[in-house]
Amino acid sequence: MKDFFRNNGGLILIIAVLLGCIIALTSALMGGFAHPLSNLVGIITTPVRNGINAVVEWTEARYEAAFRQSELEADYEQLKKDYAELEKELREAQSDAEENERLRNLLGLKEKRRELQFEAATVTAVVADNWDSALTISKGSDFGLEQGDCVVDEYGNLVGLIDQVGTNWSTVMTIVDSDLEMGGLIARTDTAGILEGSFELMGQGKLRLSYLPENSEFMAGDQVLTSGLSGLYPSDLVVGYIEEVRTDPSGMTRYAVVVPEADLSDLQQVFVITNFDIVE
Repeated sequence: MKDFFRNNGGLILIIAVLLGCIIALTSALMGGFAHPLSNLVGIITTPVRNGINAVVEWTEARYEAAFRQSELEADYEQLKKDYAELEKELREAQSDAEENERLRNLLGLKEKRRELQFEAATVTAVVADNWDSALTISKGSDFGLEQGDCVVDEYGNLVGLIDQVGTNWSTVMTIVDSDLEMGGLIARTDTAGILEGSFELMGQGKLRLSYLPENSEFMAGDQVLTSGLSGLYPSDLVVGYIEEVRTDPSGMTRYAVVVPEADLSDLQQVFVITNFDIVE
């Protein structure tokens, strides 16, 4: 082998120089084209690089979408909280406005009925079934309330009578309860009778004015007030109006069906008459 290189060294050198020139010339003629080996490597690796880039781009897109979704959910939850807070503030504002309206009406009532003393109370429970029609209110003996006190709405319409008294609560028997009985009169004619509840009418939210004098005049639409004749209750509290006139099953007497003026189904606040002067 040594002899081969010694004897042919010049030839090998010439061949090497010629190969170098050929490669240089080829590269120049290709005008900057990649070396065939480099081109082969590029052909093989390009799809791989493209696939990697696609995976990276997809991952970035999914991450961005997930991050955006998380942001949107957080914004939505905050909006729900803000909306709930605004609703709460609106309810409180409406409640305050309604209470102010009731107090203004009560102030007007106090101006008209200076002989009456009132204690405001909140309705905390309502009982309305086939046997009872009652309210529970938020004040009792601690505020001077007593059994038999009249309860009215902010317009002075009769709601009922205090039936039971606790220290900080009371039960109100409404005017349609079957156990109610008190004096009433027809405002137009001053005809006196007895206001009483009945099982028949209680479910309809009505009561009756009975024991009216014979040949007394009354008709649908007549206003009915408390008479105050017994001295137990204030006079001239508005009870309601006559809806119709009926005859007892016996056929002997007539009575008037009375529709209460107070809205017994939607009372939030009432006013208890704790004291009153008897007006002759």
